[in-house]
Amino acid sequence: MAERLRRLRVHGFGDTYHSVEVGGNLRLDTLQAAVLRVKLRHLESWHDGRRRNAARYRELLTAAGLVGEDRLRLPVEAGHGRHIYHQYVVRCRRRDELQAHLSEQGIGCAVYYPVPFHLQECFADLGHRPGDFPHAEAAAREVLALPVYPELDAEGARAVVDAVASFYAG
Repeated sequence: MAERLRRLRVHGFGDTYHSVEVGGNLRLDTLQAAVLRVKLRHLESWHDGRRRNAARYRELLTAAGLVGEDRLRLPVEAGHGRHIYHQYVVRCRRRDELQAHLSEQGIGCAVYYPVPFHLQECFADLGHRPGDFPHAEAAAREVLALPVYPELDAEGARAVVDAVASFYAG
């Protein structure tokens, strides 16, 4: 039971990003709530920092000639509302190789949800198989989140873009 409860509090994950059953994000205790109350005052400035970094990436990646079907596809800009870029997720060819290259350069990046929902164990009873949702499956193979945290400065963003450029140049 303890193992199941631990799984349920983190989206039903057995292994990282592999859902065994449907769960939730159920990890807020009283101490975290107190900290969150203080952090909420800074939320807008953090969102602004992420938006600034997303715009910087768009500009730098485009100027470096890295945007296109054979390299990177950038996130779609929000047509309404305000995107906060919790993650800056690009779609790229040779994603796993690029991720390894960035990691070797000391650049944190991540693949979120490498298995599409319809292929997660927790949804197996729905009967979907590989090929049922080809766009979701392609996204799961191609997405890579670049660092976009609010404190990332122009030099740091440029270093990320330079590392991406060096990968595709090689």
